[in-house]
Amino acid sequence: MARQEFPIEQQLRKDIQEAQRARDQARLDTLRMALGAIHNLEVARTDRKHAEYGQPLTEADTLKVLEQEAKKRSQAIPLYEQGGRQDLADKEKRELAILQGYLQASQLSDDEIRAIVATLVSQNGKEFRKVMPLAAKETKGRAEGARVQRIVREMTQ
Repeated sequence: MARQEFPIEQQLRKDIQEAQRARDQARLDTLRMALGAIHNLEVARTDRKHAEYGQPLTEADTLKVLEQEAKKRSQAIPLYEQGGRQDLADKEKRELAILQGYLQASQLSDDEIRAIVATLVSQNGKEFRKVMPLAAKETKGRAEGARVQRIVREMTQ
C-alpha cells in the first residue's frame, strides 16, 4: 500500500514539472535530489539494521531530510571557495537557496512559537529548565532552536 504524500512532497513534484517546462536544469536537479533523499530515508527504514526500522515517514522526517541537504550545501560552499572552485561554490549556493525556499515555508512565526510556549508555561510553570526541552520538542524542525530559546527565556522571566 502506498502511503499518503506530504504537502512538501506534492509541492516538490509540482515544482519539478514546472522546472521541466521552463527548462531550468539547476532547479530540476536540486528538486529531484531532494525528493530522492526523502525516498532514500523511506527505503532505509525497510532495512532491519536501520535504527528506525519499520517506522512510517512523518512530515517532520521530510523536513529533517531537507534541512540536512541544506546543511551539506552550506558546509560545502566555504570549502569550494577555499579550493578556488567558484563554479562549484556558486552551484551549491543556488541549490541552498532553492532548498531554503521550502524550509522557510514550513517555519513557525515568532507569534506561533509564543502561543506554543504560553501553553507550555501554563501547564508546567515558569521554570526555564522545565519549559525549554518541551518547547524544543514541540517546535522541532519548524523553528530554529535559538529563536525558540530566546522566546522561552523572555516568557519565563
